[in-house]
Amino acid sequence: MSIVTIDKASRWYGNVVAVNGISMTVRPGVTGLLGPNGAGKTTLIALMSGFLAPSAGSVTLDGEQIWRHTDAYRTIGLVPERELSFGYLTGRQFVVANAELHGLADPGAAAERALAVVEMTEPATRRIGTYSKGMRQRVKLASALVHDPSVVLLDEPFNGVDPRQRLHLMTLLRQMGSEGRTVLFSSHILEEVEQVARQIEVVVSGRHAASGDFGQIRRLMTDRPVQYVVVGDDDRGLASALIAEPSVVSVALRPSGGVDVAVSDFGAFTVRLPRVARQHGIRVLELTPTDESLESVFSYLVGGDR
Repeated sequence: MSIVTIDKASRWYGNVVAVNGISMTVRPGVTGLLGPNGAGKTTLIALMSGFLAPSAGSVTLDGEQIWRHTDAYRTIGLVPERELSFGYLTGRQFVVANAELHGLADPGAAAERALAVVEMTEPATRRIGTYSKGMRQRVKLASALVHDPSVVLLDEPFNGVDPRQRLHLMTLLRQMGSEGRTVLFSSHILEEVEQVARQIEVVVSGRHAASGDFGQIRRLMTDRPVQYVVVGDDDRGLASALIAEPSVVSVALRPSGGVDVAVSDFGAFTVRLPRVARQHGIRVLELTPTDESLESVFSYLVGGDR
């Protein structure tokens, strides 16, 4: 049973701050690290796996600093996002090599156990260069599990994986969590995280945005005001009418035409908009969402839009 503790950790590269004062605790079970691309997830996982030293703060495993701590490395398994560059090796050779690097007493037997866990025993005789994306992900996971680590870190493990292989990987992660391992995986897709992890940590722009179970995070995202542009044949009249609606948080006329509308209850707004327009003799020409990107959702969680 291992616990990874991140205490006010920062990592910067010159003038670029990749991780900014993050504090979180990763406990046994499955934790999802959620954030848009470029949020700092990969840097955070590199800090937790001992591949990077924090520029400030600390990252510890059961109270011991991870950076340059050999015993900590032996209890951590890492599945990186980057593709394998050992396409000339067979899957078995790759996993055995990692077992040998860990100094295991019987590398061959350890490799066979790990390959069996990820259901890669039969394809293990083939070269990695012939594998599908999902097979490469599974052989990377076998390599990460070969020394039976208590902590498993996975960087975007579902990227490019087909639906069947995704379900298999999800089952493996849940199984590892139920065994008492400390499992953390990163993703930029909330629905992906919901299916595997109960605990979710949200990061954006290198900062810790939110923490909680997926129900709490889902409510935070759902409750945020949603931005729309409404274009009609009388924008001023439309703006004046909409501001009186309970579901509308704010309105603003756009210089190029149309009305920016922030809505707290989209369901109520969609019912009321045509009625309000009809009551005031206004013709609605266009209704367009403007902030449905993940980046806008995460920015709201950080607090920039609240």
